[in-house]
Amino acid sequence: MVHSKNYRLRRVLGFLAILTGIGIWLVVNPDNYESQAAPSVPSETEGVPTASAILEKLEVKGRAPKTGYARTEFYNGWPNIDGCSLRQIIIKREVGDTAKMDGCDVVAGSFTEPYTGANFVAKEKSDFSKNIQIDHIVALSDAWQKGAQYMDKDTRYNIATDPLNLIAADSSANQQKSDGDAATWLPPNKSFRCQYVARQVSVKYKYHLWVSEAEHDAISNILSTCSDEPSVGISQLDDYSAASNE
Repeated sequence: MVHSKNYRLRRVLGFLAILTGIGIWLVVNPDNYESQAAPSVPSETEGVPTASAILEKLEVKGRAPKTGYARTEFYNGWPNIDGCSLRQIIIKREVGDTAKMDGCDVVAGSFTEPYTGANFVAKEKSDFSKNIQIDHIVALSDAWQKGAQYMDKDTRYNIATDPLNLIAADSSANQQKSDGDAATWLPPNKSFRCQYVARQVSVKYKYHLWVSEAEHDAISNILSTCSDEPSVGISQLDDYSAASNE
């Protein structure tokens, strides 16, 4: 029994000596520890401009008249891509690996609906048609009043059908948004707001659309809580000039 106790005591003392030695080594070689224990992992957003930087590149001015606006000035329904409609493709993108497919149709699946934050579960195709709409992150009417009406129809078509500007969203929330910008509507799901306005400024930067002063201030206020929020689909800041109101 005495031998057993002495053995355990020697093991404890030996273990404490090892810990002490490691502690001294870490103090003497902190950089060596960091390089081994915390290797640098390249980030998907490394080098990507922040949404705040993009926002400050956008021209700020008032809305142009809504005269002449119609959705058909942008597009005439969802385009067909490789046999599937763009609506079907966007729903599949959002539902991801949970999607149960019937041809191009997602007939079942689940995802976290971004505008409300609720877990949406579809057990049949009609659940999508009843409850989910494809929203334009930058509403087409807003785009029209902030530069798009002065652009050619091909550019307007791209604004309406660019996956960057499309998201599958709760129908009721989308109806509440209507054609609002960030000054008049934000997703009830506060945890999504940074991503939401980052997508908006990215779309506006990509297509040379401007923002109103109230919109700029609302977006700036949101991004002040997440200053590192990356832009989306923008690899670098290029020379930028918004469309002119001619």
